[in-house]
Amino acid sequence: MATRLGAEYPIDIEATSKPHAEYRTDEWADKELPCAPAIMIGEEVVAEGSDVTEEKVVAEIRKQLGMAPLEPEKKGVLGRLFK
Repeated sequence: MATRLGAEYPIDIEATSKPHAEYRTDEWADKELPCAPAIMIGEEVVAEGSDVTEEKVVAEIRKQLGMAPLEPEKKGVLGRLFK
């Protein structure tokens, strides 16, 4: 998802991957960064410790860039039941 969104919007993407135990250290807590998994856009934590939809990430990116929000996708009865 990150690579595709980085190509679609003028943003820089930085991925940080560390062993799970390293996110629980005092040194990591001192950095005031969220625990993994997390998505940050600018200084705002969009999601921490759970999955996040691509639609939410796109909405936050567009908000940070000052762009208008995308129109919500219209769903039929089956789309609403099986989202």
